[in-house]
Parts: sequence; structure tokens; C-alpha cells
Amino acid sequence: MARKTAATTRVRRHPWRMAAVILVVLALVGGGSAAAYAMEVGKTWDQKTVKLVEAFPAAAVRPEAAAPSEAPVAQNILVLGSDTRGDSNTTIDGLEGQRSDTIMVVHIPADRQHITVMSIMRDSWVDIPGFGEAKINAALSYGGVPLAVQTIEGMIGARIDHVAVVDFAGFRGVTDALGGVDVYNSTAFDSSKMKGHYFDRGMQTMNGEEALAFVRERYAFRDGDFQRARNQQEFAKGVMSEVMNAAILTNPGRIGGLVSALAPYLVVDSGFDAAYVGNLALELRDVTPTDVSFFTAPTSGTGTSSDGQSIVNVDWDAFVAVKSAFQSDSAEQFAALVPAK
Repeated sequence: MARKTAATTRVRRHPWRMAAVILVVLALVGGGSAAAYAMEVGKTWDQKTVKLVEAFPAAAVRPEAAAPSEAPVAQNILVLGSDTRGDSNTTIDGLEGQRSDTIMVVHIPADRQHITVMSIMRDSWVDIPGFGEAKINAALSYGGVPLAVQTIEGMIGARIDHVAVVDFAGFRGVTDALGGVDVYNSTAFDSSKMKGHYFDRGMQTMNGEEALAFVRERYAFRDGDFQRARNQQEFAKGVMSEVMNAAILTNPGRIGGLVSALAPYLVVDSGFDAAYVGNLALELRDVTPTDVSFFTAPTSGTGTSSDGQSIVNVDWDAFVAVKSAFQSDSAEQFAALVPAK
């Protein structure tokens, strides 16, 4: 058994601070030493996040729910990112009619030993129930969050347990609350979102404005959204590495600031509350950034739809393994999907 370090011990003693970390990570992509602090963080989360009245489709069209159990069961959390409002700082509302620019499914296994995050290309050509074939990001526009959930449940063959919709502007607030984030940039580019700014290749220390431009960029790349998805994954890794160090985890003010910065930019289902996240944090207390893996749903190149749209073709043959991994909660199968480093 690995030896527990002093930092690990400190994290165990501050579960609500770890809960705040998970909130940040899940939204991108996540009690306390004092009961009053734990309550205050929870209150901030519950008061500042926007709650969805209806987040899920009718039970009859959904995969079967897990049987009631005292032991933890696998969880799938759908994270949708929207660039609709860009630089606006107002509270999120009116989701139906918008399109999701970022789609991630966060899989938390029953053993709570790791986390796997799958990105889905927003132009993936899929079947949207009731509407036929279309780009997957149109599901949110056609039928709001319930239709987006139903579409993705149909793809993975497993139930989505919770939903979080984050406005990209929230990335800026989180980055500034952290005092900057170190992010690895694999491809140098001139920013179209931040005129005059050049992102060098390699590790970059980004402030909030730079981070927002980084995660939104796609026009600067030959493969457009493919590189944007990779950049968003790298940003999530950078945030995780920053918030999961002892200096942040043991600082109530910093964690409170993170929750306050992010919560106004989140829309979540009613069950995605402070109590749920606090309990999940306790279960995931041993997970570190190295236990979190990212991959992109398999594709077979780009193409053009019959009505002339530029689309991304899903590799449905390869997706069989993805579906099996979600349905069987198989760490081994997920590991095979993650690109080698």
C-alpha cells in the first residue's frame, strides 16, 4: 500500500474543500474542518447556481437506473459548455434555443478510484430523437437539456445521472480566482478571440482573459474543433493541478472564492446540490490529477451532410467499445480508449 503523505492527510481532513475542487473540475469538466465553513460553501453553491426545473427526459425513453444500493454506484455527469454569451457576465438563462459548444461526459466508477472524461465533438452527426440526423449540439437547441441528455444516453447506452451547463465566461472567473493557471499548449497560434495575442507552444501561465480565449479558439487551427477539444481538456488538467495542491486545499478563502467565481455561470439539475457534491467528494478523497483520464469519442473524419452542412462522422464501429465501457463500468476498457502519452 502506498505511503500516505502529509498533504494527503490534510486533504482527508477537509472534505468540503475537496468538494469545491470537484465542483470546479466537473463543471469544466470536481464537510470541512469547521462546520460553519462547510455550511457557507454549500450555501454559496446552492444559492448561486441556476437550477433546471426539468433536466431529464421521460423515464420510458431512458436506460434503466441502477438498483438501489448502500454501496456507491457508477455515476455519469454530462457537462455542456456554451459560448453563446461570450464576454457577458450576466446569469445563465434560456438554455433552449442555444447550442452546446462543448460536450463532455464525466464517468465516475463505482470503486471511486479514478475519473474518465470523454469529449464529444460538437458537430458529430448523430440521431436526435424526434428530429432525425443532425449535429449533436443541435439537441440543446431543439429540445433543451432533456433532449441533449436523451441523445447522449442513446449514444453511450447508459444513464446520465447529473447535468451541469457552464458558460465559458466562468472559466475566466475561475482562472483569476486561482491567480492564473499553467496550461500546456500543444499548438502555437495567433488568437482570433484576443486580437494581437500569440499563444506559444509549451506550458503557458494564463490569466482569465487568456484562458477564455484559449478554450474558445477554433479558427486558428486546421482541424478546428478537434484542437479546441484538446485545448479544453488541457485547461481542465491545469485547473485540477492548481486546485488540488495543499496551498489551495487548506485555504478556505481561496476555495470559497473558486465556488463564488464559478457558481453564477452554472446551470445544474436539482439533485446536483451541495449535499450530493459533498458526499461525492468524500468518496473521491483519494483521487489525484493523475487518476483523471481524458479522451475524445472516436471519429472517422469530417464530411458533408445531405443538406450541405459540414459535419464530423462518428466512428460507430469504434464506438462499440465506448458504449461497452460505459455500460459495464470497465476501467480496463476505458484505459484502452485513452490515447498513449
